[in-house]
Amino acid sequence: MLYGGHPYLTPMDSSNADAGGDEGADAAPTASETDPAAAGERSEDDEELAELRAAVEEKYDFDDFGPADMAKMSADEWEAAFDAETWITGEELLDRVVDDLKTRIANRQIFAVIEREENQLLVYSDEGYAVVSPDGTVEGQGGVRRDVEPIVAMCSMDEYEVPEPPEEYELPSPESVAEQTGEFGNLMVQIIAGGQLISGLALLIAFAPPLRLIDTLVAPVIGAIFVVVGLGLFLLVANARLSDRFRSEQYRNRLRAVEIDGVERPDIELESAATESRTEAQQEATEPDTDAS
Repeated sequence: MLYGGHPYLTPMDSSNADAGGDEGADAAPTASETDPAAAGERSEDDEELAELRAAVEEKYDFDDFGPADMAKMSADEWEAAFDAETWITGEELLDRVVDDLKTRIANRQIFAVIEREENQLLVYSDEGYAVVSPDGTVEGQGGVRRDVEPIVAMCSMDEYEVPEPPEEYELPSPESVAEQTGEFGNLMVQIIAGGQLISGLALLIAFAPPLRLIDTLVAPVIGAIFVVVGLGLFLLVANARLSDRFRSEQYRNRLRAVEIDGVERPDIELESAATESRTEAQQEATEPDTDAS
């Protein structure tokens, strides 16, 4: 079961946890702790877990982990990749999630507004909302929740380095959105395309009569290839510019809509939403004990 941003994470009341710890301290060692066969089985399980963890680290890129990767992972892969004992929770988790979200909003990877209150984090936009609690619970709906869940999962891992957010991360004004990005890269591609096109035309002209500066048949073939490559690169740059302009215009239109109508804050009670999720998780956690008794 995937609980919020943390797989298999079940919130536990601290008083119950302390009580359980005291009882465990007074209890006698179990048979499995003194049985060599049980110890051997645990060793084999540790080896299998290490092999599975290595396979998961090779299969997934955790530096660029997103909702699509989260959906692909199986339950065993979740257990191998994320160690529940080393998860970051509490205020530190919320701080890391806020910094990560601010960076993604500034980079236009996420379109949302952030509010932090009552020891909880509310992230919302015109496409849904997400409520993040200190224990890693993520509640909500829509595209915002799908974007926030993997961020919470990543920020809960100590190995994940949260980027430093800029001071001004808020959604920009529509007029400040540039139509083109990566112009330096486009310029380099155009220079290469121009060189290819000029070289190809030079070879074709040199082979064509009445000049006949080159007699080999390889020259016109190579010249034609250079011309095709040059034209293809120019078309690539033109398509990139048109796509970038289209995306920028869409982004500006969305910002204008938000500027006029505003982003409607979801009418929810933060504490009640999180409390309901914790109650359900605690009931699931206590069901096996009830059956056993």
